[in-house]
Amino acid sequence: MPAVIDAKKCNGCKLCDLYCPLDVIHMEGKLAVVRYPEECWHCGACRQECARGAISFTFPWAMLAA
Repeated sequence: MPAVIDAKKCNGCKLCDLYCPLDVIHMEGKLAVVRYPEECWHCGACRQECARGAISFTFPWAMLAA
């Protein structure tokens, strides 16, 4: 699962867009969106840089058990 951005928490600071190593996240106006979800590496760089806690990841149980 790619990064999930909570539009209610996103303040449009652009840090997730700046730090995403694969250019998966882009700004649409003042909201960050995951434009290429299938290319997300789940590295967490975007989540780590988000001071508002607007980015999360949900991993399937199969991935966690491996």
